[in-house]
Amino acid sequence: MNPRRFELLEQARRALPTNVKVELSGDAIVMQASPPALHQRNLAIIQRQFDAHCPEGFFGSGNSDIATERVGKVRNPDLTYLPDAAVDLPQHDVPAELALIAVELVSPSNPENNWVGKLRDYPVMGVPLYLIVDPRVKTVTLFSEPENGRYRCRRDANFGETVHIPEPFGFALRTESLLPATD
Repeated sequence: MNPRRFELLEQARRALPTNVKVELSGDAIVMQASPPALHQRNLAIIQRQFDAHCPEGFFGSGNSDIATERVGKVRNPDLTYLPDAAVDLPQHDVPAELALIAVELVSPSNPENNWVGKLRDYPVMGVPLYLIVDPRVKTVTLFSEPENGRYRCRRDANFGETVHIPEPFGFALRTESLLPATD
């Protein structure tokens, strides 16, 4: 991506209101409203389990911008795990390759952002694990082993089943407490 174009998009992104999530994906600026309580509850259930298995020297972060300037992408996962040293970085955005995982809960109003856009962007950005929780269809999907711009492995589970989360977390994610979306 042209560095000047990225810089202009980044300036536009920072000028937008703070009560919305704003991301960059190539030439597109993606905006989303703040999530509802169901989203936040399901996210809390997921985060508690990850926090219990978080490797030493890392912390869970919601609404942190992770960026890869070389491919012109800035994404804001619902949850990611970053090294403690990321708080000392001079820039606002955290380099995406420092993230251990990106966790996303699918928005009923814009599922393509998670299932298409972020599934395309996260492996290119160097995020090793991508977990999609989709309350619309009561599924959890883990993508891993990024290679050549895509994830090589995919594991699917229904709400109520467990999903093995590999190292550096190394645990079985329990999903029986997740709530499905209502119409």
